[in-house]
Amino acid sequence: MTPHIIDWLGFAAAGLTTFAFVPQALLSLRTRDVSGVSLGMYCAFTGGVSLWLFYGLLLESWPLIVSNAVTLGLAVSILAMKLVYGRRTQRTG
Repeated sequence: MTPHIIDWLGFAAAGLTTFAFVPQALLSLRTRDVSGVSLGMYCAFTGGVSLWLFYGLLLESWPLIVSNAVTLGLAVSILAMKLVYGRRTQRTG
């Protein structure tokens, strides 16, 4: 396979996995309901995505860089909401 085809394969895979995450992230951002979100899981997930992004940067792999930068932005948003709104729910609940 040529490098060009391999990059497009990477973009297709990255696009599917990243955009599969978008509806849930947008729902959480819109409703501010993060009661079903595990803090430990999102900390691990956000750390993992950060490492994938760093790995992509080291390899200069645009499919890895773009997809993980987008996913990291969404994951950090949800993690921040969990930290802010999760504490509010605990105090009021």
